[in-house]
Amino acid sequence: KIVQTNPVLEAWGNAKTVRNDNSSRFGKFIRIHFNSSGKLSGADMVVYLLEKSRLTYQQPLERCYHAFYNLMSDQVPDLKEKCLLTNDIKDYWFVSQGKLTVPSIDDREDMQ
Repeated sequence: KIVQTNPVLEAWGNAKTVRNDNSSRFGKFIRIHFNSSGKLSGADMVVYLLEKSRLTYQQPLERCYHAFYNLMSDQVPDLKEKCLLTNDIKDYWFVSQGKLTVPSIDDREDMQ
């Protein structure tokens, strides 16, 4: 179950760069906790080196973190309405300065 969270976490930390369509912009360390009988009792994650500048600026051939485009993909009915989002990603300057779509990434599929 811990590993299954990885796609969700990567959506928030991966972005398109000039060199790579799905580049990790952060590091993470997953610590798994076991109880005295050796059974999994929990986990925590330490995230570091988050590239914060990508949130406010992208070069023309880059794209902000994938999660923003996943949310706008219409995969989840009524999600944009519930989040008070418009239907046009260009209404959101901070995520529409660079590439809006990437041929190798399916935002709808990733939102599932």
